[in-house]
Amino acid sequence: MMKRKIGLDVGDVRIGVAVSDLMGICANPRETYVRKKDDVEADADYFADYARREDADAFVVGLPRNMDGTEGPRAAITREFGDLLKERSGLDVIYTDERLTTVSAERMLIGADVRREKRKKVIDKVAATIILQSYLDSKR
Repeated sequence: MMKRKIGLDVGDVRIGVAVSDLMGICANPRETYVRKKDDVEADADYFADYARREDADAFVVGLPRNMDGTEGPRAAITREFGDLLKERSGLDVIYTDERLTTVSAERMLIGADVRREKRKKVIDKVAATIILQSYLDSKR
């Protein structure tokens, strides 16, 4: 039987969360997690527990690349978090290019006529959903 994948859009303040269905076809937005100030271990432990509750077998993490495809300081920070996540959860961490996902999420929300205040609250989980869905689509 297949297990779920958890998509993460990792930011400094918030982490957007999406979870796949059991068939690995559809990504669903779940939550916007507000990070614990200066406690990256607590953040990683939260997601390790989250993965157990969701019966997930991997994390799909958006990797912020520069427009020319190179990795900068943001990507290094994301990989450090991914390494800690793998260590704390024992699950695979799959990185996927997240260039322009926040832009896509913003456009989608504007197109759906979502007000600016509401967009700020949901943009991260929508971006996580786009990250996860693009990964799932690439596996079909």
